[in-house]
Amino acid sequence: MPNATHTIPGVTVHTVEADGVQVFYRQAGPADAPVLLLLHGFPSSSHMFRHLIPILAQRYRVIAPDLPSFGFTVVPQARDYRYTFDNLVRTTLAFVDALGLTRYGIYVFDYGAPVGLRLALAHPERISAIISQNGNAYLEGLGDAWDPIRRYWQEPTQANREALHDVLTLAGTRWQYEHGVANPAVIEPEAYVLDAALLERPGNKEIQLDLFLDYANNLKLYPAFQAFFREYQPPTLAIWGKHDAFFIPAGAQAYRRDNPNARVQMLDTGHFALETHLDEIAGAILSLMETAA
Repeated sequence: MPNATHTIPGVTVHTVEADGVQVFYRQAGPADAPVLLLLHGFPSSSHMFRHLIPILAQRYRVIAPDLPSFGFTVVPQARDYRYTFDNLVRTTLAFVDALGLTRYGIYVFDYGAPVGLRLALAHPERISAIISQNGNAYLEGLGDAWDPIRRYWQEPTQANREALHDVLTLAGTRWQYEHGVANPAVIEPEAYVLDAALLERPGNKEIQLDLFLDYANNLKLYPAFQAFFREYQPPTLAIWGKHDAFFIPAGAQAYRRDNPNARVQMLDTGHFALETHLDEIAGAILSLMETAA
């Protein structure tokens, strides 16, 4: 970990227009430092990185956007946005171009994995490193918690769609944060309360159900992601909350199959591992980034 006497960089918040979307993002660190792009998952936002950013920003320029329909990014109604992962990637590519980013490491978590790995497919020359924190790219990494969504993929009926509404409640969101955590009392409640509040915005739950359905298309890209790992073999860290019900440890171990140099580290926690193991994750990232060109 960085020396405690170092000045902790301040985190600033910004908005930039990209792909007709007002993308909100958090940023910290020297403008001329190597870049780390942090990509959040469902149902969170860049807020999930609130404690990690100042640590990493002592050495890196750290940028964490909110994806469309998450956090404080605003999609104008006139944009007539279609919520698919392909379009989330199109907006994110426009975002990195708007900021002039031509080389960056990616931290991918949950939904951030199919977004970030599509960025890698589009511009492999830009990727300096991959940190996957419960960010899946292998079929064996999908846990039993996906079963209700799998049923929706197989039969996209209204009944199967409505069966997923419980995931989009405060109780469902809190469960994602606390499941697999030895002492849930350590989790800051504002994290899941904020996520749940933003899910309540008009129309947002229907958007999230659309993304649940479209997630099946990410699985079709797993072979392409794996081919990228084999061909380019960027410095890679798969660091995993091993009690995650959605993305299970086999998904972390599989990274070594295509990149034998990938580092795999298991943590005694659940899905939102940053909430309980900040120091371990930050230290592992800083160690990995020392090997990134």
